[in-house]
Amino acid sequence: MASLTALVFLPLFEFFFFPASASVSTDPTTDCSYYSLLDHLNLTGSSNIQSLMRPVKNWTTFTHVQLDILLFGILDVDEKSQTVTNHLWVSMYWTNEFLTWNASDFCGINYVSIPRSMLWIPDIVIQQDASDTGSIHNGPLLTLNSSGWVFSRALQRLTYTCQLNLLNFPFDTQHCNITFSSMSFDARTMRLGTLTDDTVLTAISNQMMITKGEWTLRNMEVVRDQSNTGNEYPSYLIYMITLERKPLLYLVNFIIPLAYLLGLDLASFFISASSGEKLSFKVTILLSISVLLLILQDMLPSTEDCLPWIASYCVAIFALVGISVLEAMLVSFLSHFGDHCGKDAQSSVDAQEDIQLEVGFRKGSAQGDSLKAASAVKTIFPVCHSEPAGDEEKSPVTPEKSSSPLDWPGVRDLLKRILDELKTARLEAGGKKNEKRQSGFCKVLASIIDLIFFIAYFVTVVVFLVVVYVNWIQGGF
Repeated sequence: MASLTALVFLPLFEFFFFPASASVSTDPTTDCSYYSLLDHLNLTGSSNIQSLMRPVKNWTTFTHVQLDILLFGILDVDEKSQTVTNHLWVSMYWTNEFLTWNASDFCGINYVSIPRSMLWIPDIVIQQDASDTGSIHNGPLLTLNSSGWVFSRALQRLTYTCQLNLLNFPFDTQHCNITFSSMSFDARTMRLGTLTDDTVLTAISNQMMITKGEWTLRNMEVVRDQSNTGNEYPSYLIYMITLERKPLLYLVNFIIPLAYLLGLDLASFFISASSGEKLSFKVTILLSISVLLLILQDMLPSTEDCLPWIASYCVAIFALVGISVLEAMLVSFLSHFGDHCGKDAQSSVDAQEDIQLEVGFRKGSAQGDSLKAASAVKTIFPVCHSEPAGDEEKSPVTPEKSSSPLDWPGVRDLLKRILDELKTARLEAGGKKNEKRQSGFCKVLASIIDLIFFIAYFVTVVVFLVVVYVNWIQGGF
């Protein structure tokens, strides 16, 4: 770092402050003090004429002020207030046509330091400056060389406004301008420029950089505004500073966790919907994303005109998981609805069978006709009480000639027990089949919906991630 800085500034320093001289006086009677030089320049008296006027011998001659800045600290970039804070070295050069001397006449003195109050200083300001005056530390002395060049240097903690573009945050690159101009002089009397090339200033700034934080200096470009030359508007010198953010912290703490939660939501489709754990798992993921959205609120400003990609990324993931939760609720509802539907259908069938059995039994008891009671049983349970057709034809029984079997002792109780056993057998044999048939339809429908939604959800997530990568991450670089 020191070697590079010396390589750049040593030739300049020697050129401006140690110009080549033919010979140096060695006469012992010659006064070699700085006082004799200042007296020669009329700077020992009480007159402050040199500090009041622009130092030119012809008023039509413009003063050429050269400004070099070195950036050696990126302290803060405030997205909400749209400001950037840097540490700067500001070096300023201009010519004083009244303060020149021959170095050989003064024992080879090529430069001398003079208090700032004794000379005229250009009133250069930074248009984007948002810092207070206490952040500027000007050197107490000016350096003057024998050719009339005046050198001033200031250390400044500069806070300046910058229109931050947060569309690709945190893969963003910011372009900020530092514009120098004069408050009192127009382009006809003062013109601004640089002494050192901008690529050299960028290299030195990167070598001298002490504090970077999450930012990296990519480039410093100098734009000289010469459009106002010859009119009443001031001359401008613009430093375009390009800063690039380091996104690793946001990747680890924010972007990757969101993608991980989205992957967990995809994996939750392999959890059975009937257990109830699938829905609770998805709701937990949705709450986790909500917590990360609170962190995003503190990072991004509310004045952004267009929605940043990171906000679209978060909102899209939140919406996808929210729709997934709704789908899980629908599938869970269909599964439970099928179970209740099958149970209700079986209960209604059992009730109808019980009513038919009781009605048939009571009719047979009231009429004393065992054949009617038996026919009621046959109507409901034809398989259990079927008889060969030939036997019915061979032994016909008429109600008038036969005696009622229900009049026999214990037959009524026996028949009632038989009916109870038949109802139990009917429940075990046919009831389960009806229940499975009723509930199976809802469960199959729930499985089809879940499968179709999973395919559509997976395709949507893949397309969304590809679009985000192309437009956000890759576009930011």
